[in-house]
Amino acid sequence: MSVNKLRLISRKSPRLTTSSLTMGHQESQNPDNTNPLETRDEDFIERGDSDVLANNDDQDEHSESSQSHQGVDESDSSEDEVAPRNTIGDVPLEWYKDETHIGYDIAGRKITKKERRDKLDSFLASADDSKSWRKIYDEYNDEEVELTKEEIKHIRRLLKGKAPHAEFDPYAPYVDWFKWDDAKHPLSNAPEPKRRFIPSKWESKKVVEYVRAIRKGLIKFDKPKEEPRFYSLWGDDSSSADRTKHLAYIPPPKPKLPGHEESYNPSLEYIPTQEEINSYQLMYEEDRPKFIPKRFTSFRSIPAYENAVKDSFERCLDLYLCPRVRKKRINIDPESLKPKLPNKKDLRPYPFACYLEYKGHEGAVLSISVEPSGQWIASGSNDGTVRIWEVETGRCIRVWEIGEAVQHVAWNPLPARPILAVSAGADVFILNTGFGNVEEQKEIRKLLHIGTPASDDSDDMSSYLSWLQDEKHDCIRLRHYRTVSSVVWHRKGDYLSTLMPAGESRAVLVHQLSKRLTQRLPFKLHGLPVSLAFHPTRSIFFVVTKKNVRVYDMLKQKLIKKLETQLREASSIAVHPAGDNVIVGSREGKLRWFDMDLSSKPYQNLDCHGKDITNVAFHRSYPLFASCSDDGTAYVFHGMVYADLNENPRIVPLEILRGHTVTDGRGVLDCTFHPRQPWLFTAGADSTIKLYCH
Repeated sequence: MSVNKLRLISRKSPRLTTSSLTMGHQESQNPDNTNPLETRDEDFIERGDSDVLANNDDQDEHSESSQSHQGVDESDSSEDEVAPRNTIGDVPLEWYKDETHIGYDIAGRKITKKERRDKLDSFLASADDSKSWRKIYDEYNDEEVELTKEEIKHIRRLLKGKAPHAEFDPYAPYVDWFKWDDAKHPLSNAPEPKRRFIPSKWESKKVVEYVRAIRKGLIKFDKPKEEPRFYSLWGDDSSSADRTKHLAYIPPPKPKLPGHEESYNPSLEYIPTQEEINSYQLMYEEDRPKFIPKRFTSFRSIPAYENAVKDSFERCLDLYLCPRVRKKRINIDPESLKPKLPNKKDLRPYPFACYLEYKGHEGAVLSISVEPSGQWIASGSNDGTVRIWEVETGRCIRVWEIGEAVQHVAWNPLPARPILAVSAGADVFILNTGFGNVEEQKEIRKLLHIGTPASDDSDDMSSYLSWLQDEKHDCIRLRHYRTVSSVVWHRKGDYLSTLMPAGESRAVLVHQLSKRLTQRLPFKLHGLPVSLAFHPTRSIFFVVTKKNVRVYDMLKQKLIKKLETQLREASSIAVHPAGDNVIVGSREGKLRWFDMDLSSKPYQNLDCHGKDITNVAFHRSYPLFASCSDDGTAYVFHGMVYADLNENPRIVPLEILRGHTVTDGRGVLDCTFHPRQPWLFTAGADSTIKLYCH
């Protein structure tokens, strides 16, 4: 049996020692009492010669040095016979547990570990392999060693405490190393010391000290434990020493102690009257008292309970067989665990009542937008019309017949530019509403007039976008090559962004109205975009995909943040007026609040709606935000953002606004706040627009 295998087996079984293996090996290999050291040297020289043929000059020097060292230092260890293949140095093998290699070869190169199979594959392979029980994994050399039948026999003999080879005679004749023929004296002629036959004085002093300490009470012996003869039947045995030693011991519940009403001759105050007994019959069985006290003249006149033994046996059986679990209870008031929300009266004003309805559309109202001054509101419907309403009276001022379902409407944020962006199909119309003074209207007509079509030499825009003059509505028409779902204005009023979900790399476009220029985002959109938003104060652009919100810096043209929504599919976004907080709605009725200064993960998760959230909105000046859904409701929340960064935003649900009728599975399709008042506008699939006031 090879030395490496013996070394591996000796690690597995601590009973196998190197000396026993070496002794048996030497006895079997040297029956003629030859010198074992010479035999090992000869074997080593033969192996060294074979290594010379296979290895380079450096390895020859290493083998010669080890050969010379072997010849000088004699050792009985079998580990000196064969040098290991892996050299890990004088370090524990655990240091290579997390590494991809195990040691280094003689040339200094790393020895890569073999790929280990998982336990399930190893088990299946061992079930098919009839010789798997003979295989042992060698951690030192990173290989599986298969034992032969002879090696297994040696192992069995070693486990029984015998020599590995059967030829070894443990009871060899004794060899006397001394010749006693002419010896006159023993090995030592010194006389016997006196301490071997005289009592020790030191021990006697110690015994006297122990006796005095016992008499004074300094040393106390453990008294034998006496079991009490009597114990309390109704006492609590959960704190007894014997019981508490066991971890799984749970004391059985104690029955209620007998009281005065269970006496055979109780006081008159415990005996119920006939009216009380009749009232017991009218009660439910679970509320009816189980025991009604009665009065007897003597103890012998009490009737015996016929099921007393049976009930006692069943109770003992229940206590013996029933499973019991130890539960640690904490005495905490459940009301104290609820978050302390402020009173709604302290958070006023907020919209809670429907004040006005705007009726006139014949189809579902898909989008609404409020003019910056708050005097007018625009709406786009599925019937192909765009209407402008007066907010305070509900009167329809103007109607545009677009001829196609209007997906989105957006007012220009500048009060001096009362123009309206409308998306219908693949076209975006920049409409002149006609509001404003004469000078403003003159500038608007000049702005919306296209003399010659603009062209961009850097990027061929004509293939997927064209700036056209619409003669019917006297406005600008932006013809896209895919359906436009939303339009978003920049805060300066000169830029607007359009979203085409099916546009692939050109899904998001940014248009400059004054120069008639269009450019696409210089970023790669990872995912299908569903919504857009500009930062209210900085040059930051938000792109919402189904899974994430990507935040871009338009000046530096780089990605600055990626918000993980943890949603199945996002649907809308709204940015706080301060710009540090964002809310995102989803198709699964969940709302996510992000604090951009805190983390890229949601700060607050709100599960409020039962169906898809169609839009979310922040108020410009009041600490309010809202969400609307296809379930026909709109939720109003209090969202206070503090200037102190050490204080977290306070989010409080305020009101659930119901009023729209669910039509064809669609409810409230859009919502937006009044720019100055705490009012909320909602657009529904029932072709109405509602105004909720405080």
